[in-house]
Amino acid sequence: MNPLALTIFLLSLAIGTTITLSSYHWLLAWVGLEINTLAIIPLMTKIPHPRAIEAATKYFLTQAAASALLLFSSLINAWQTGEWNIDSISHLPMNALSIALMMKLGLAPLHFWMPEVLQGISLSTGLILSTWQKIAPMTLLLQTSHLINLDLTIILGLTSILVGGWGGIGQTQLRKIMAFSSIGHLGWMIVVLKFNPSLTLFNFIFYVIMTASMFFSLMTISATKMSEISASWSKTPTLTTSTLLILLSLAGLPPLTGFAPKLLISLELVKQNATLLAALIMLASLLALFFYLRLTYIVSLTLPPNSPNSLSSWRTSTKTLPITAIVNTLALILLPITPTLLIFL
Repeated sequence: MNPLALTIFLLSLAIGTTITLSSYHWLLAWVGLEINTLAIIPLMTKIPHPRAIEAATKYFLTQAAASALLLFSSLINAWQTGEWNIDSISHLPMNALSIALMMKLGLAPLHFWMPEVLQGISLSTGLILSTWQKIAPMTLLLQTSHLINLDLTIILGLTSILVGGWGGIGQTQLRKIMAFSSIGHLGWMIVVLKFNPSLTLFNFIFYVIMTASMFFSLMTISATKMSEISASWSKTPTLTTSTLLILLSLAGLPPLTGFAPKLLISLELVKQNATLLAALIMLASLLALFFYLRLTYIVSLTLPPNSPNSLSSWRTSTKTLPITAIVNTLALILLPITPTLLIFL
């Protein structure tokens, strides 16, 4: 892609998110979300392949439907209350608006576009879709968390955790696995959204760091399938080891970074007398743990036939190595400084 065009699209992504983050008016928030959607579609189709065109079309249609629902619900709210402010919204439009934002995030049962779109695009665009594109809708949900329906968040959160685990078990494509991983993590965030919004923000920050580090690792070793990740050990043992640990961090195993959000959310739910809900989401997370452990096993304990022992077949991308090293470090060792981060939130 032309560097000038790429710069314009990336700047548009940044501007769209910034407009939504700084808006106090529903119309401005909608404009920011639309700029975001329109800016990423050319990035999805930068490789002119039928799968990429199909992914971009599916993404556009779902995001347009969600934007239309968001605009409609904010219009109904303005008709009822006479205000466009984000923090003043009545009960009925709030439910429709929450569903629209959750569709934009890809929460179950509004998740069907997410694995298909992520599978059809490149890893670099998948990284943007899984991290940056989630910021604006998540911010709007956090701003309206005191008005959101508790039953809606619990049902969609629990469904997302189940779908994220259940859907990822049968996958062999790494991008689809990352899509279901994203759905599962967003489920954890939405479950605790009404109880403690700052904990949702904390979880979201950790999710972005861990997902970005996984995508950067996959980009560096040029792997999109399980068979390719199993062959990475003979090419780059150090990076493969860190990829293995990131998978365990995404699974939420101590003493890695991913353990902190799961622990704190479980404690918060128990504190709010939702012990049964905490038990259910922890049991549902065992499904996701299975496919993370299966990936870990494939990375570390299997070797493809006829794999050379030398590093002559080195096929890694050196462009992303420095940022991969930084993000991987954050994705693994943030657990000890969790109390410090919580003070700022």
